[in-house]
Amino acid sequence: MARLAVLVAVLLLSMCAHAHFAMLNAVMDRVLSSAQHAFHLLDRPNSLPSAPLRQWIPHQAEEAVEWLKAGIETQGGIAYQKLVHPSFPDYKLRVAMDDDAPKPTKFCDPDVKQIKGYLDIREDAHLWFILFESRSNPAEDPLVLWLNGGPGCSSSTGMLFELGPCWVSEQGFNTKYNEHSWNSKANLLFLDQPLQVGYSYSDTKEKVNTSDKSAEDVYAFLQLFFASYPKYADLPFTVAAESYGGHYAPHIGAEIHRRNKELVSAPHSDARPIRLETLMIGNGLTDPQVQFPSVVEYACSPENKYHLFDSESQVCEQLEKKSHICSMLMDMCSKFESPLSCVPAGLYCWGSLYGPAQDTGVNLYDVRRKCDREQDGSLCYPEMGHIETLLNTPQIKSQLGVPAQVEFQSCNMDVNADFMMQGDSMHNSALLLEPLLADGVRVLAYAGEADFMCNAIGIHEWILAFPNVFHEAINHATQKPLFASSDSGAKPRKVGYSIQAGPGAGNLTFAWIQRAGHMVPHDQPSVALHLLNTWLANEPLAA
Repeated sequence: MARLAVLVAVLLLSMCAHAHFAMLNAVMDRVLSSAQHAFHLLDRPNSLPSAPLRQWIPHQAEEAVEWLKAGIETQGGIAYQKLVHPSFPDYKLRVAMDDDAPKPTKFCDPDVKQIKGYLDIREDAHLWFILFESRSNPAEDPLVLWLNGGPGCSSSTGMLFELGPCWVSEQGFNTKYNEHSWNSKANLLFLDQPLQVGYSYSDTKEKVNTSDKSAEDVYAFLQLFFASYPKYADLPFTVAAESYGGHYAPHIGAEIHRRNKELVSAPHSDARPIRLETLMIGNGLTDPQVQFPSVVEYACSPENKYHLFDSESQVCEQLEKKSHICSMLMDMCSKFESPLSCVPAGLYCWGSLYGPAQDTGVNLYDVRRKCDREQDGSLCYPEMGHIETLLNTPQIKSQLGVPAQVEFQSCNMDVNADFMMQGDSMHNSALLLEPLLADGVRVLAYAGEADFMCNAIGIHEWILAFPNVFHEAINHATQKPLFASSDSGAKPRKVGYSIQAGPGAGNLTFAWIQRAGHMVPHDQPSVALHLLNTWLANEPLAA
């Protein structure tokens, strides 16, 4: 019975993240028939913030690198420069030494500088990363950290399927250039986290099973990375995340914000303030208490052009009843905030509200498509399997600074289960954004309208619901159309709408993206790039 509970937990949590691909198909047939019997028993002033509290200190490269270098280490035939930091004695940065490698041996985008390697968390736990410098002006363009969700899914899926310098091609035996890569005008950093995700690994199978702990490791990584490469530390920094990144990004932002405040009173610390400017959340799970009830509206309301069921149907009647039970369970989770209250809420809400839609055979991450498992693979997107083929190629591993013995997985279901059994997905991460907004960190939530799993209606609603300094302004904001060009020089077309509070691109902004599903950069690459560049430049998104 305990094993069944874990399997069901993995299945249900996976429905709103990239782990969803494998779990919805590979596990549902095996588990749902056994589990179905168990389930049916079952005041802040509204004023603009003062000047941002966050601070940063320019650093000279010569000051930092000299005392950080800790020798050269070879693993699996790959030479790494080891770097340490006195404020993080349990961590070590290991950078693959191929800065002078010829272009043909560089991965994906040979014309830009690349940095890749590992953050070692003690001697037996290792997080993999890769940076692609901007194609435009790397010395001045912002730095963007991209994270995919899961929990348990590799950011390389975003790199090779959505927004990286190249896309996987030829069934995983090649790549093709992406002209709409997010490193067009930004330095782009990918990190496989938490442990056991993608190329990241642990020799002892050490677990990270909460967004809080994940954020601590990401913060340590950023400190070592910036200490090792000070020129990036002085650039505006954005955390961008997708799907379960609706939990990751607020937690990472909150960790950076808290540590920055501590450093104000400890100016002689070896750590440095991080220049956090913005957060971007794409089709994210952020506030489950608001987003779960929206599933019924998305599935049944005739006002939603992608609704799946007739509003008068028995399916919709049952969904309404189950939504009320889900809300009661989430209230208990919110009250006690423990696995004992939050895990049951997650089990019931995911299974009861998403099961009927899954049974229709549509791709729940893009309801415009069907999911043909024989043709598309168990992940509904054959490219996910192609990515595993590519990243398990020995030559590619060598190019990426990955030891030969490390096996790449797009999504690790054990990590997914570990988070689920802590009730992590059921916490309201939107509340973490309040102090960030008050201190000038800008927040953008964008949503592809054809995504069922983390639907645009629910994301719009949580943006309006959570308490923050811009609450009144965002609730009275005027909806404005978004325009973007599909190709360079083409006439702009309407691609959605946005609402915002604050000048420029807004301090708190929501963007509804048309003709896109769960992965906006994949479905609308030119629109996503336009959104990114406009947001980072703090220019108005809408006309």
